[in-house]
Amino acid sequence: MKAIVYRDNGGPEVLQVVDRDLPLPGPGEVRVRVAVSGVNPADWHARSGAAHAKLFAEITPHLDGAGVIDAVGEGVEQSRAGQRVWLYMAAAGRPTGTAAEYTVVPAELAVPLPDDAGFDLGASLGVPALTAHRALTVAEDGPGRLHPGALDDQVVLAAGGAGAVGHAVIQLARWAGATVISTVSGPEKARLATAAGAHHVINYREGDPATEIRKIAPDGVDIVAEVALGANLALDLAVLRTRGTIATYANDGGEPVELNVMQNMALNTRLQFLVLYTAGPEARAAAVEDVAAAVRDGALPVGEEHGLPLLRLPLHRTADAHRAVESGAVGKVLVDITS
Repeated sequence: MKAIVYRDNGGPEVLQVVDRDLPLPGPGEVRVRVAVSGVNPADWHARSGAAHAKLFAEITPHLDGAGVIDAVGEGVEQSRAGQRVWLYMAAAGRPTGTAAEYTVVPAELAVPLPDDAGFDLGASLGVPALTAHRALTVAEDGPGRLHPGALDDQVVLAAGGAGAVGHAVIQLARWAGATVISTVSGPEKARLATAAGAHHVINYREGDPATEIRKIAPDGVDIVAEVALGANLALDLAVLRTRGTIATYANDGGEPVELNVMQNMALNTRLQFLVLYTAGPEARAAAVEDVAAAVRDGALPVGEEHGLPLLRLPLHRTADAHRAVESGAVGKVLVDITS
């Protein structure tokens, strides 16, 4: 089989196309013939060495993907062979991610994908959708699970609604019944956030965005899903309701975060930092179940017309896929592996 590997941390140029033997699934594992691999910022962070020290001599990258189970290990129901699946956290603590024609993962990391859902959708779930779920379920006064009606009467602010996680926040929040506001940096991203399903879209670079948000939510926003905490904290606090939650999954731009302690005390702010690796198995399992339900309901479509453009590259151009994500490409970067 063809696979992408790297043996040393560094730039995209460390990624190589190699031939490898087909892997065999061990007990509790499945082998997946990968159709599409999804690229996330976490993937290039790991490759560059910025996220953590390299754990294995050789690594095939990428956490997310989609394909078909073609072999199962001991203890896994044989009926799963032939099942279409989406994969998440494939390369988390393991040397073999989804940037290969075949990969082996623990069976629970391969989630059934409905027949009417494409592999491009399956490969776009994983990190973005599960992160979005976590952001929407950590509020003091909010639900711990998502389903239609779970966020009725709640107002969600999706910062950066044109990004992959912001897109998933919009879709999941709307599916769960919330009023969704998204902040964006320009008209093209506003178009994408609207296509994703945001009820209100505000350009934070124009006018007074806090006033505009308060017109929509006079009592304040219940949950902020934040991608650039340092840059946006002042705006978030200006529109947050008492006992509201700011769930932050990134700090794009790298601006320092300075807290006004008295302001946050008065608001009883919940500032929740989150990452999937340390969210805990129960939280991840709940997120997987709810995201799978949303997929079955058709609530998480991808593509330009749904607010998440897809940039597709073949396996041998995986390095270019990494460059695109590192440079901030708008939409979702996918690597097509098999048809």
